[in-house]
Amino acid sequence: MYQCTRTMMRKLLFFVKCETAIRVLKLGFIGRIEVARELGCKERNYGDTETEGEIYNSLVQYFGDNLGRKVKAMPLIEETSLLEDSAVTLPVVIIGNGPSGICLSYMLSGYRPYLSSEAVHPNTILHSKLQEARHLSIVDQDLEYLSEGLEGRSSNPVAVLFDTLLHPDADFGYDYPSVLHWKLEQHHYIPHLVLGKGPPGGAWHNMEGSMLTISFGSWMELPGLKFKDWVTSKRRNLKGDRVMPEEVARYYKHYVKVMGLQKNFRENTYITSVSRLCRDQDDGGGQDRAISAQHLPMEKSKFIKRNWEIRGYQRVADGSHVPFCLFAENVVLATGTLDSPAHLEVEGEDFPFVFHSMPEFGAAVSQGKLRGKVDPVLIVGSGLAAADAVLCAYNNNIPVIHVFRRRVTDPSLIFKQLPKKLYPEYHKVYHMMCTRAYSADANPFSDYTSFPEHRVLSFMSDMRCILQGVSGLKKILKLSAAAVLIGSHPNLSFLKEQGCYLGHNSSHPIMCKSNPVEIDAFTYECVKEAHLFALGPLVGDNFVRFLKGGALGVTHCLATRQKKKQHLFVERGGGDGIA
Repeated sequence: MYQCTRTMMRKLLFFVKCETAIRVLKLGFIGRIEVARELGCKERNYGDTETEGEIYNSLVQYFGDNLGRKVKAMPLIEETSLLEDSAVTLPVVIIGNGPSGICLSYMLSGYRPYLSSEAVHPNTILHSKLQEARHLSIVDQDLEYLSEGLEGRSSNPVAVLFDTLLHPDADFGYDYPSVLHWKLEQHHYIPHLVLGKGPPGGAWHNMEGSMLTISFGSWMELPGLKFKDWVTSKRRNLKGDRVMPEEVARYYKHYVKVMGLQKNFRENTYITSVSRLCRDQDDGGGQDRAISAQHLPMEKSKFIKRNWEIRGYQRVADGSHVPFCLFAENVVLATGTLDSPAHLEVEGEDFPFVFHSMPEFGAAVSQGKLRGKVDPVLIVGSGLAAADAVLCAYNNNIPVIHVFRRRVTDPSLIFKQLPKKLYPEYHKVYHMMCTRAYSADANPFSDYTSFPEHRVLSFMSDMRCILQGVSGLKKILKLSAAAVLIGSHPNLSFLKEQGCYLGHNSSHPIMCKSNPVEIDAFTYECVKEAHLFALGPLVGDNFVRFLKGGALGVTHCLATRQKKKQHLFVERGGGDGIA
């Protein structure tokens, strides 16, 4: 297969100039390096154990769908910190560099999970299924078959499967070791880029540092690097099972570095547009062009959807913005849902004394802007973010008015789902919500007063607000500040219709709980948009322990499709490099 290399290299250069680089797959390792040099790119470092045949097979898998067609240059990723306009079509672009995007990059880089030889899963039925194909990685097995009958705290079956493999019986209070071990199989590497606004770790770098995580530290970890081992290596003691967000953010940033994933990550990137490229069937040259979405219904027969165009800009050191344009066969949405805080949509909500995120409110408290104020702060919401704000103000001797629309006995309150022994601070807040409710007889506004079943009608410029209870009675209160912490929405403004068309209810915005992105349960591909995937909070998985299942589902899907392309390549007689 690899004889007559020099002759074939001459052919290769001709093919590259003619933009038919896919026909050089037969050249093997030496030819690939020459392609890289010709294109001015840096080749990827392969391990000594990776054979030419393995490289050849992986390249066939990457680009098998382009056989017999004119294509642009092979997607050799240049390892620079800047993004540039490129005619290269990447197999995958991931939008979002939080734990979802990091875990997916890890698996796309060739890391594969196998059942450990000594492992015995406590679920005997699942263990029996795993034994049937223990020579295969979990990525290469039937995820639907393995997931069948499993139950957990995620509505996504692959998330439940992967969680029970990584943390067996965790919901029953056990701390069993993972039944998986990981192998780096470099021939499974799929070229990809991970785009994020900040450093790897995403929103974890912006969370209030004085609060503890809800999940245990071990549940925050990603495959291949135990959180406790990392903490020990930093010569810090892990005093409890829960950790501070600052520690988690540092762990994720270190993870990308120690796992050798940096070449796939680009920081300070902001996406402005993600759209389908459509090709005119009458255009013999195969030129791609962006077609407005509203024109497609009338001309579906004329245009073929093909690949994605991702536009945006990258903020550089001097503060300037460098625009870029990328092309991808597949796009993965891993943005999380913390980009756009939810608003009450009431008059005066945009006054500067009204905050909409815990980091903003926490910064105002830590900078002493609210100390010594006679008037209390108003905190709106009944979730954990609002509870964090209550604790932040209360612990700094700032009086609190806590307003929320639910009854304190509402069974859906998050506090009722948290064990008291593990989360004493949140149960302290819940206890105050129940026992310190406003009444006309009691002394209001001492250090904490709750207003159950109330809502804010408006804010006024003189730092007052109007509340209304279920009885219709209104109250006017004087404030020193307000924090509206009632959830958040993902920022999908770069998609058509703000991404609403991807949800279960296309007439409403995407919401983690009430209207997540509708996906195939086992591939995480969007039901309403082929080659677009979503994972993490966008599909209802808020906890890190469950979002890792999304990475498994996407990797499984892409690997399966590449195998099919490889088989097509062989069936079409690809042995001489011409389809």
